[in-house]
Amino acid sequence: MAISLNNGGGNGGGGFGSRRQRGTGAISEINVTPFVDLVLVLLIIFMITAHVMQFGLEVDVPKTKMVKETPQEMPVVTITKDGLYWLNGKTININDLKGTIQQRFGKSTKGVYVMADRQAIWDIIAQVTAELGAGGFQVYFVTQPADAPAKGK
Repeated sequence: MAISLNNGGGNGGGGFGSRRQRGTGAISEINVTPFVDLVLVLLIIFMITAHVMQFGLEVDVPKTKMVKETPQEMPVVTITKDGLYWLNGKTININDLKGTIQQRFGKSTKGVYVMADRQAIWDIIAQVTAELGAGGFQVYFVTQPADAPAKGK
């Protein structure tokens, strides 16, 4: 069994294609191959860059047995093991903590999360805690539950 497409070459010599107009007409079908190629390229790009889009710094926080969940949105001061200070992903000077927190989050902010690396020097953590306490903020330490796996391991 044979099927004639586009008038079988336009000969019009009877048969299946004889009722159609002579000549080649426009094909009204959409070619999806370029669309599929584009989608696959975008998928590959997304897969490669997905790990870069995660927010935050990699900090190995200490493990504790009891964790209280606090769903409040508050500023997060991160202290790396190198002794660098970060406020919600941006570096900050310890002397500017109070003013910057009040400027970014409003004067009604009462609490601040402190997330320090396990290998950070305790003196640096104590200085940040004292500075935040002197600024009138309640300090909450971010820890990791003892049964949860550590980041990057």
